[in-house]
Amino acid sequence: MTITRRGVLQTGLAAAAAAAAPGALRAEGFSFQESPMLAERVKKGLLPPVIDRLPTTPLIADFASRKRTVGRYGGEIRTLIAKTRDLRYMSANGYTRVVGYDETLTLQPDLAQSYEEQDNRVFTFTLRRGHRWSNGQPFTSEDFRYYWEDVALNKDLSPSGPPELFMVDGKLPRFEIIDDLRIRYSWDAPNPRFLPALAMPRPLRLFSPSQYLRAFHKRYAEKGVIEKAIAAAKLRNWAALHNRLDDDYEYSNPDAPVLTPWRLVTPPPANRMVFERNPYFHRLDPEGRQLPYVDKVLVDVASPGLFPAKSNAGEVDLQARGLSMNDVPVLKEGEAAQNYRTLLWPYARGSIYTLYPNLNTADPEWRRLNRDIRYRRALSAAIDRRILNNALLFGLGVEGNNTVLATSPLYSDVFRTDNAAYDPELANGLLDEVGLTGRDSSGFRTLPDGRTLEIVVEVDGESTDIVDALQLITEFWRDVGVKLFMKPQDRGILRQRSFSGQTVMVAATGLDNAVPTAMMPPTELAPVRQEHYSWPKWGQWFETQGHNGEEPDTPGGKRLLALYKEWLSATEDTRNAAIWREMLALHAENQWTIGTIAGELQPVVVNKRLRNVPEKALFSWEPTSLMGVYRIDEYYYAAGA
Repeated sequence: MTITRRGVLQTGLAAAAAAAAPGALRAEGFSFQESPMLAERVKKGLLPPVIDRLPTTPLIADFASRKRTVGRYGGEIRTLIAKTRDLRYMSANGYTRVVGYDETLTLQPDLAQSYEEQDNRVFTFTLRRGHRWSNGQPFTSEDFRYYWEDVALNKDLSPSGPPELFMVDGKLPRFEIIDDLRIRYSWDAPNPRFLPALAMPRPLRLFSPSQYLRAFHKRYAEKGVIEKAIAAAKLRNWAALHNRLDDDYEYSNPDAPVLTPWRLVTPPPANRMVFERNPYFHRLDPEGRQLPYVDKVLVDVASPGLFPAKSNAGEVDLQARGLSMNDVPVLKEGEAAQNYRTLLWPYARGSIYTLYPNLNTADPEWRRLNRDIRYRRALSAAIDRRILNNALLFGLGVEGNNTVLATSPLYSDVFRTDNAAYDPELANGLLDEVGLTGRDSSGFRTLPDGRTLEIVVEVDGESTDIVDALQLITEFWRDVGVKLFMKPQDRGILRQRSFSGQTVMVAATGLDNAVPTAMMPPTELAPVRQEHYSWPKWGQWFETQGHNGEEPDTPGGKRLLALYKEWLSATEDTRNAAIWREMLALHAENQWTIGTIAGELQPVVVNKRLRNVPEKALFSWEPTSLMGVYRIDEYYYAAGA
């Protein structure tokens, strides 16, 4: 039996805290420190002193090995989003997890003081004694029980039951409350996805603020009181009310307590949403200052097209999302006058511009074509990636397939290059071989039923850089007789069309996590997620355990699913790595997604006074959670103008 234990970082005060009995830090007279903003509230009797707001064993940030400097309190960080729903990026950037990644992408306890894992089957978490929600209520195992029993297993609140990630061989875990600080999840078979899922940008949920939500749950609330609340909110029933208020990700409910560095104090929607420091945040710097350093984060809503101009005008202090390499010249122009700098972080993405032929599309003729490997290879061979690279990435990109980056231990050159060379002669030959030999009056190829071979490529209308790439691909494909019609639209509508089989092809970004290790689930490579544009109905079938969607019915789809299931039960890292590499090789061979260029750089606009921001770091949604793993709560403003 393998037992893995993870605990608090054993450095400095953290070592003393981990070894001490409850209350020992207080008994030793350690000088906890807090921001002047909260000190004023303590003085007025609006808050307890910091010593009474922190857990007995707080998380002490490791500054030494990460070359961070101890900071000072105060200031505001201004940033931009395109719409109110994008407040979820604050959850990703705030990155507070039961267990989360550090900057080396190693799992570490965070909200948990420690955890134990036995053979990927039994997971025991120990919470921090005295830890509190932002409203001062205790954070204990009761919050885990409430979520599991009263939310996840409640048919009114969760009609489909707990998330699929809890299922192993069709069975849910045994859930145990050991005491007020310890919780255990047990399966009969391994669940290697469990811990990585807790570290995701949108983590697998384990808890809810029970004391706050009981007032809106029919099991606990007085009938008259909850009916008044339902009527006031203009909702149809108690479940709709509870689900609206139980907000652990979207930040749509300012009243909901949080465990993150900052809490929302402005009811959305608004042109500016204000986040203030969480008085009960559980992390300290090495000298005992309660984090975060910065008092407030100001989130302004603006048109995405204005992000570069607003950054250039000095209207942001920290901005990455919404900026691209095309904006670098504009951003560089404003640096001197507006007191900011533009960092360039490598984007950990498999391909910036990726085409997804829908193998589940409803149109039978397009479905037949999309499933023909010769057709997919022809479309790939017809793309001149060198021109794309020079035109859109200043020649700095890496041309080839949608696959992992060279910095991943799973990388191989062949995964990037196989079937990714520009060869229009090969493309024409393959298209002829498929039977697309007819031509219309404009010279475009025709389908067997006489329709012009016009591929409608649907794209998120906000992804202007992908739209630019499609304009070039339109020219490349015209040269081999293929017509491309671009259809920009709202992202939500695009996903719904994909889920229902209405899309023929989608253009989007490639692998979110292109720097995986063998212990990370190969989810993006297998037909297990409805959101994957190449096989939405296969993914739906897997997610709903066969109740909806379509079972994979091609040899390639079946093999990917079999490999994914084998990864779930593998017990050795060497076998996990071998499974990853076979799946990556299959993707390069089959072109289920048609990649173009990787290696883009993400501009990060940073106020020149803001410290502890890495000069160079990987940027991605997964696994870095945008900037989350770099701990924005440790950023601070240096003194001076």
